[in-house]
Amino acid sequence: MKELLRTVDPVLLSWLTALLADAGIEAVVLDTYTSILEGSIGAIPRRLMVVEEDYDAARRILVEAGHFPRP
Repeated sequence: MKELLRTVDPVLLSWLTALLADAGIEAVVLDTYTSILEGSIGAIPRRLMVVEEDYDAARRILVEAGHFPRP
């Protein structure tokens, strides 16, 4: 697994996960339960992960969506 991004914004994570799913890329959000345990005050970011083989395509999708600087 390779990390695409970290954020405390659950809406952004949901939207980006849906974008990736539309492209046929399965994404996994890590640290969700840890974030909930700390009281959802936004101190612990959640990580959006994909398998290494999908990383380049997933990164391209996030760049086009405005969530990565262009290379």
